[in-house]
Amino acid sequence: MPLLWIVIAVLVLGTIGYVLGRRRAMASAEGDARSLHSLPNYYGLNVLLFAVVPALLVLSVWLLVQPVVIQRQVVNMIPDTAAQSAGELSLVMSDVRRVADGLDRAVELGALSREDARTIRTEFTNVRDRLASIGVALGDEVSSDVLRAAQRYRVLKTTGTIAMDAVVLLLAAIGLGYAYARTHKELRARNVVERAVLSLLILASTIAILTTVGIVLSMIIETRDFFRLYPWQQFFFGTQWIPSFEGGSELGLIPLLWGTIYITFIALVVSVPLGLFSAVYLAEYASSRLRSVAKPMIEILAGIPTIVYGLFALITVGPMLRDYFAQPLGLGTSSASVATAGIVMGIMLIPFVSSLSDDIINAVPQSLRDGSYGLGATKSETVKQVILPAALPGIVGAVLLATSRGIGETMIVVLGAGAAARLSLNPFEAMTTVTVKIVGQLTGDTDFSSPEALVAFALGLTLFAITLGLNVLALFIVRKYREEYE
Repeated sequence: MPLLWIVIAVLVLGTIGYVLGRRRAMASAEGDARSLHSLPNYYGLNVLLFAVVPALLVLSVWLLVQPVVIQRQVVNMIPDTAAQSAGELSLVMSDVRRVADGLDRAVELGALSREDARTIRTEFTNVRDRLASIGVALGDEVSSDVLRAAQRYRVLKTTGTIAMDAVVLLLAAIGLGYAYARTHKELRARNVVERAVLSLLILASTIAILTTVGIVLSMIIETRDFFRLYPWQQFFFGTQWIPSFEGGSELGLIPLLWGTIYITFIALVVSVPLGLFSAVYLAEYASSRLRSVAKPMIEILAGIPTIVYGLFALITVGPMLRDYFAQPLGLGTSSASVATAGIVMGIMLIPFVSSLSDDIINAVPQSLRDGSYGLGATKSETVKQVILPAALPGIVGAVLLATSRGIGETMIVVLGAGAAARLSLNPFEAMTTVTVKIVGQLTGDTDFSSPEALVAFALGLTLFAITLGLNVLALFIVRKYREEYE
C-alpha cells in the first residue's frame, strides 16, 4: 500500500473515532452536555488522538529504521563491503536500489515473473537483456552480486512494507477501540487532550533540537575523517586554495574566509545605513498611509529568490561597475567582483535590517518621546538622543543577524563575484566565499574518501561555528543591554 494511502486510512479512522467518541459521550449523558465533565468535542478528540498519534509515530519510526535494517542485511551479500568507506558503500547501495527499482518495473510490465525477480535462478545476462528490451537499463558495470543483493533488497522491502501497513492499521484500530471503550461522561477528556497536545509540542521541539544535533554530528564526523587525511594546520593557516583530485592539493581556508568577510563587509556597508535610515523614517516621520505602502514594498525584497539577485548582479550591476568604475580607474576588466556581489547582497539584506530595526524602534515607549518633547527637544534631537540609544542593543542584534544571513549566501556570490580564491584588497577583482567552494567540492563525481571532497564538511563546520557565534553574540547583546520599560 502506498504511504499516502496508509496515512489517509489512519486519518479516516481518527475521524470516525472522533464522531463515535462524541456520540458515545452524549449518549452517556442522555443528550445533556451540561452533565459532561468536558465539552463534547474533547471526547471526540480523545478518541481521535488515541487512534492517530500512536499509529503515525510508529509509522515515522518504522520509515526511519527499516532502510537501516535492510541495508545491514543486504550489504553483507556484496563482497569486500567491510573494507569500503562510507562514500563507496553509499554508491554501492545506490546501485542496489536502482536495480531493485528496475526489477519492480519489470514485474509491473510483465518482462519478469515475480519468482524470477525474487530469486537468482535466471542468469544475470538474461535478466539484463530482458530488462533492456523494455527500456530498463542496468548497465554493464552491474555485477551479479549487486543483482543478487537487489533481489534480496526487494524481498525485504516488500515484506517490511506489508508488515508496516498491518501494524500501523492494527495500532490505529486498537487505539480507537480502547479510547472509545473508555469514553463516558465522567471521563476527564479535556485533561487527557491537553496533556496529549502538550506532549506533541514537546515532541516537536525535541525533534527540532535533535535535527540540529544530527546536522552538527554529521559534519563533525566527516570533518574528523578529513583531518585524518589532511593536516589541520595547513587547512586553517594555509593561504592557497588549489584543489586537485589527482593529489598534491592545497586546501587553505584563509583566502576563502577573506573573500567571505570582504563581500559581507561591503554588503553591510550598503544594507545597514539604508535599512536603518528607512526604519527611522518609517517609524518616526512617515504618515500611517505612507508606512502602510512603503513597509510592505521594502519587505518584498526579502521574498525575492537569491538566484534572481544573482542574475541582477551578473547582467546589470557587474557590467555597470566594470564600465564606469573598474576600467576607467585601471582596477580591473571583469564584471565579476567583490563589489558586485557585495552591493547586490547588501540590497538583499536591507529588509532584514529595516524590518527588525523598525520593530525595535516602535517598541520604545511613547512616554520617552513625550518626556523629550516636554523638555523642549525637537523631533530629530529626540530620535538621536533618546530613541536610537534606547533601541541600540536591538539594532546591533539585527545587524549581526543580517551578517549571519550574508555569510551563508551562495548564489549571489557565484554569479556576481566568481570562483577565484585569492587574497586581495581590490574590490573590483573576482573572489569567492566558503559557501561557493562547499558547492564546488561536492558537485559532480566525488570520491568521499579523498580530502578534496571531505574538505567541504570542514568548510561547512567552520561556517556553522562562525554564524553560531554571531547569533549567540547578537542574543547576548540584546539581553545584556536591553532596556525594560514599565
